[in-house]
Amino acid sequence: MSLQPTNPGRVLITGGASGLGAALVEAVRDSGGTPIVLDRDISSLNGVTAYEVDVADTAAVTETVRKAAEAAGGLDAVVTAAGIDRCGRLEDVAIDDWEKVVQVNLFGTVSVVRAALPALRESRGRVVTVASTLALKGVSDATAYCASKFGVLGFTQALAAELKGEVGVTQLIPGGMKTHFFDDRDEQYKPQDDSQLNDPENVASAVLFALGQPKGCEIRELFVAHAEEGSWP
Repeated sequence: MSLQPTNPGRVLITGGASGLGAALVEAVRDSGGTPIVLDRDISSLNGVTAYEVDVADTAAVTETVRKAAEAAGGLDAVVTAAGIDRCGRLEDVAIDDWEKVVQVNLFGTVSVVRAALPALRESRGRVVTVASTLALKGVSDATAYCASKFGVLGFTQALAAELKGEVGVTQLIPGGMKTHFFDDRDEQYKPQDDSQLNDPENVASAVLFALGQPKGCEIRELFVAHAEEGSWP
């Protein structure tokens, strides 16, 4: 049995310019695959096919995914790693900011997957959606993020039932990771100790494992966290 990672083929990655998305780009490339990035800022990317688009813009992302799939000659997988957060009590978070979180995290996930389905059906490919530990347990000052990630979880489970035998579907639930995701938060909402945050490269490796399963075998759920992650079990 080979321990070499399976070539995942043409993998569309949202949020691929930073964080988990960037780790996925490297993991796909290292395994011989072709990463294709969608991000609202692609200025830091080199040597990878990338499209600048806000996944919250349904019309724009639909056209961009169609264009990306056509240019690549199809898609073998989609990973929806784009995500944002706006922390604070419900009455303290501006309405536009609150709704933007849901638009990016939930509606953006749905729009990308919907647009990619024709290509994924043709290749009998796979989808990995990125939820969160806050898709399993709601916490204070995170109503927008929890609402969006609970939604991603429900969407993914329903999608898996809908597409069984046609397109593989995996829900990824990552614990906290050492990324720039927390940088624009107020100090009170930033991790005070990053020793219990996971390396995004570890999470990317788990995604590659799910994408590398033989036809007929699906990893339906991945919970990947630091050994001292406090949100599980």
